[in-house]
Amino acid sequence: MATTEELTAKIEALKSQRASGVARVSYDGKTIEYRGDSEIVAAIRDLERELSKLNGTEPVRQIRTFSSKGY
Repeated sequence: MATTEELTAKIEALKSQRASGVARVSYDGKTIEYRGDSEIVAAIRDLERELSKLNGTEPVRQIRTFSSKGY
């Protein structure tokens, strides 16, 4: 399992890449193509969720149902 520092570094790297808007980067004769924005956002959320679990601060989810029939 990754450490909090590793997860934080990955999250920051993904946020930085997303903010740059660059989908493809070439250097030293190598080309790296990044995922689309929606996949990057999903990856950031997954890493943030994993970080929350590791820190013991997982968010509480609630489902509320409303009905006009009085149930």
